[in-house]
Amino acid sequence: MKYSCFILLLTISLSCSEKIPPKTKQASPINKAQIQIKTWPMTSSIRAITAIDNNRLWFGGSKGQFGYTEDGGTTWTIDSIQSDKNANLEFRGIAKTSNAVFLLAVGAPALLFKSEDKGKNWTIAYEENHPAAFYDAIAFWDDQEGIAMGDPTEECLSIILTKDGGNTWTKIPCSQLPPAAENEAAFAASNSNIALVGDQAWIVSGGGKARVFHSPDRGKTWEVFDTPIIQGGKMTGIFTTAFYDQNRGIIFGGDWENQAQNTANKAMTTDGGKTWQLLADGQDPGYRSSVQYAPNSNAQAIFATGIPGISYSSDGGQNWTILSDSSFYTMRLSSSGNTAWLAGNGKIGKMTW
Repeated sequence: MKYSCFILLLTISLSCSEKIPPKTKQASPINKAQIQIKTWPMTSSIRAITAIDNNRLWFGGSKGQFGYTEDGGTTWTIDSIQSDKNANLEFRGIAKTSNAVFLLAVGAPALLFKSEDKGKNWTIAYEENHPAAFYDAIAFWDDQEGIAMGDPTEECLSIILTKDGGNTWTKIPCSQLPPAAENEAAFAASNSNIALVGDQAWIVSGGGKARVFHSPDRGKTWEVFDTPIIQGGKMTGIFTTAFYDQNRGIIFGGDWENQAQNTANKAMTTDGGKTWQLLADGQDPGYRSSVQYAPNSNAQAIFATGIPGISYSSDGGQNWTILSDSSFYTMRLSSSGNTAWLAGNGKIGKMTW
């Protein structure tokens, strides 16, 4: 009898212990003394960058400018695109596959350019002449399938897809998308309105509503989820998102017109975007326009940049430190995890630690 009770107690103990999740290991802390930022002056305002590794970066900016470096910034190739369809090209979306680079211009007409020879020649892969056309971001799942998103031209967000390496793009009809709320749109702040993991896609909005649109199947079907991010104002909502895996993600933004506001401007999900919990509410940082998870950090190391400053969390967004007071619009981490490329008004930066 005593032996049976002991076995029973042991079984209950083991069963309970198996249900206790392991403690999440924090990422290594980073302080200002470790940070080095080198900047290069540019003649355009840059919100679209794509980092290939520590040495290779492409960018698109205002005045139709684009460029790249392949040696860590020692030398730059910089050029511009001129188009009789739009005399004031401004690129706020960029993507690169193994075979091509894509530049997405804001405003009407919507123009998506493609080059297969490192920018020597460009073709228009997609054009939309609706007067309300305004595309905000572009990303690729792989070399063949990609997605771009923009503001509503009808009663839904604008979403276009490619399945042939970006040669042709098809716009999803509103009958296949959740309807947009009144004054709901997106911000072309950093080319990070879209996050892709596996076959999934997440798209974030702002303005009248701050919501997360989700597709589990590369854009075939869609659902939408509410968030606690500040919303309802012209310049409030979600400006950026990142997903570490298919469950864990972060959204960031706030109020462009009140950048110090640090309430209801950052939130996380652990269920693929269905529900969101505010992070460090009422704590710095305030407004941020670009957020990135560090690779191989178990979703604990997070960088966020905006105006003003670059912030870092080593515990999944619960606490933040300011790494730099320098303002940048956007950032991308290299796969090494110790280099971040940044871009802003008239500059590109490279941060190492």
